[in-house]
Amino acid sequence: MTAMLPTTELALLRRIATEQATRRVPSLVAAVVRDGEIAWSGARGRVDGQTPGDDTQYRLGSITKSIVAAVVMRLRDEGKLDLNDPLDKHVAGTSFGASTIGQLLSHTAGLTAESPGLWWERTVGDDWKALETSLATDSLKHRPGARFHYSNVGYGVLGEVIARHRGTGWFDAVRDEILTPLGMTRTTPEPAAPFAPGLAVHPFADVVLPEPSHDAGAMAPAGQLWSTINDLARWTTFVGGHTGGVLRPETVAEMRDMVTVDDGDVWTSGYGLGMQLVRTQGRALAGHTGSMPGFLACSLIDPATQTGALVMANSTAGVALVQLAIDLINLTEEHEPRFPAEWVPSIVDSSALALTGLWHWGPTAYHLRMLPDGNFSLAPAEGSGRASRFRPVSDDVWLGLDGYYAGETLTVGRDASGVARSLDLATFIFSRTPYAPDAPIPGGVDPDGWRA
Repeated sequence: MTAMLPTTELALLRRIATEQATRRVPSLVAAVVRDGEIAWSGARGRVDGQTPGDDTQYRLGSITKSIVAAVVMRLRDEGKLDLNDPLDKHVAGTSFGASTIGQLLSHTAGLTAESPGLWWERTVGDDWKALETSLATDSLKHRPGARFHYSNVGYGVLGEVIARHRGTGWFDAVRDEILTPLGMTRTTPEPAAPFAPGLAVHPFADVVLPEPSHDAGAMAPAGQLWSTINDLARWTTFVGGHTGGVLRPETVAEMRDMVTVDDGDVWTSGYGLGMQLVRTQGRALAGHTGSMPGFLACSLIDPATQTGALVMANSTAGVALVQLAIDLINLTEEHEPRFPAEWVPSIVDSSALALTGLWHWGPTAYHLRMLPDGNFSLAPAEGSGRASRFRPVSDDVWLGLDGYYAGETLTVGRDASGVARSLDLATFIFSRTPYAPDAPIPGGVDPDGWRA
């Protein structure tokens, strides 16, 4: 653990102490991560008469979904499925087989929020066949792809997709492919001592009631797992990009990309591929929240700064964990702001260097710059407009990474002597001068050129 300043640690501890006291939480544990490791952790309240520690288990609830999603993305990267595949291709015969894998991951499949029958979070779960039978009618509440509709059922279905491909239970795949490689040895489907008991706090008196905890069966991939500060910190840094070889960083970044919003046109919260997304105070955070009877949890990280926070509590309701996690991140950044990395010159390929500088899309000037990570940026020289970063794919071929041109191909056009004369970006031609006659401008250039 990297030490923080005593003033920072005091501010962080005071924040969680205030939350635990004012919200009447039996126990609460929290941590801040920076650059792939725990920078601070703290706890308030009691578990079995003791202050809980970094190895005390709490139930994760829906943070389980993100971990399940990581296995699905591994299947995608292995070529075993495509996010656009209909469910029928992998689990045939359901009443919602036209919904795609990507829609299930992003809660846009239109599936009902909860499994039919008894409240699944408080009762012993059935197997897949029983869940599938219960969904035979009235399982679709919205047209697939039409809108965000959070569905615990969708992740029960994804657990079955994993089981069909791996030939084993969903948790076995999660353990072998995610938890063990990341060193998350204290993340389990059932509690293992030391663990906090699930409790509900009476709304009008300072008394508590034990909550039940059962194996959710086929619904378990929606919220079964238990974990610790040590393990959840490792997962939080994974979401930030420290993937430990479990997934490519590009795949985790794809999971963090916004697929849908759940709060209107100007969004502050949304959902990616198994990831909840939060925009606040200039930060773009990714992670997930979780709740099960007796427990609340939250894990969020800012990939841009690599600062994140995680909180777990054994209370059914009443704790503002998202805001608490955001406050822990903000306190850390305020008390210990990062210094920008020292600028140093870098070695660049001379042919790539020759491409930088001024280009024109019609009469509009653009700047092409090389970035420190070896990528390129193409952006208007003045004002706002279509700007994107590009990754080299092969000689003179780049792939758009973000913005309007995300996923589009940029190709450098050269003359017979090898000099770059144009950039072809999804049929838009950029030339060194406005409408340069020696560039392949669509429609040609008036032979008389510019005139008064």
